[in-house]
Amino acid sequence: MMTLLACAGVLADRVFGEPGRWHPLVGFGRLAGWLEQRLNRPATPAGKIARGLLAWGLLILPPVIGTALLTIWLAAQAWWLAAVWQVLLLYLALGARSLAQHVAPIAVALRDGDLPAARQLTARIVSRDTADADAAALAKAAVESTLENGNDAVFGALFWFLVGGAPAVVLFRLANTLDAMWGYRTPRFLHFGRVAARLDDALNWLPARLTAFSYALLGNTRRALACWRTQAPQWSSPNAGPVMASGAGSLDVKLGGPARYHGMDEQRPPLGPQDVAAPDADDITRALALVRHALWLWLAVCVALSLIMQGMAR
Repeated sequence: MMTLLACAGVLADRVFGEPGRWHPLVGFGRLAGWLEQRLNRPATPAGKIARGLLAWGLLILPPVIGTALLTIWLAAQAWWLAAVWQVLLLYLALGARSLAQHVAPIAVALRDGDLPAARQLTARIVSRDTADADAAALAKAAVESTLENGNDAVFGALFWFLVGGAPAVVLFRLANTLDAMWGYRTPRFLHFGRVAARLDDALNWLPARLTAFSYALLGNTRRALACWRTQAPQWSSPNAGPVMASGAGSLDVKLGGPARYHGMDEQRPPLGPQDVAAPDADDITRALALVRHALWLWLAVCVALSLIMQGMAR
């Protein structure tokens, strides 16, 4: 049953894409920003961590508990009501088509030689500075964002939906949103956002490794696994490292290295083979294809496992 609902949610995302207006995550983000402004005040490090935990609980627990109760109530009324409700929430949590809609135009702008447009488009999906970035830096940023968001916006949500249905996918998506808003090592969020960052790391640990393995299977498997083993431990993020290292190796593309954040240059560990040419627009398209193919692989495996389990139950 959950496999069928997952397939329906993925299909809905592919057909309709991200809602243009009234997306619940937009409202949630505004509420999170409002609450952070009021709770993230000067305090000791321990006090800021406690306030961050309080904010996380206030924002996450009510919608998760409410989703669980409503799902149970709808199932008691009619099975199809609960099914439609769960598909709707998975659709709202997924971002496969949205990812492609945000990233693909960057490749088009780079192919057309329109650097100003490529810089503006890239700035919408990454936190690094793009004002003076060249074509290679923009392509690298787009590929890295595609690989990482393949896990955050697609496979993590799908994994938790398959594990725990609507309440689990709501928990994952909201926790991931708070990490995206607060999980920075800046003076403002270093302590207040620590709980959000650590809980997102925990929820993402297994999905990230399944994503990395999927990337490896669908490209240069040997190089992907080698990059995952040797390069991922160098990254501070326990989940972004495996995902991007495996993806870079699978695509045979050079990622990582220098990037500019908030006006300061940061030297990041290398990802993928470093003896190849700098990324270009075609690598962006290949990265999007890798995420898309991995999504079909996940659904195929789920369907196969479901059929096997049904056969064993007979």
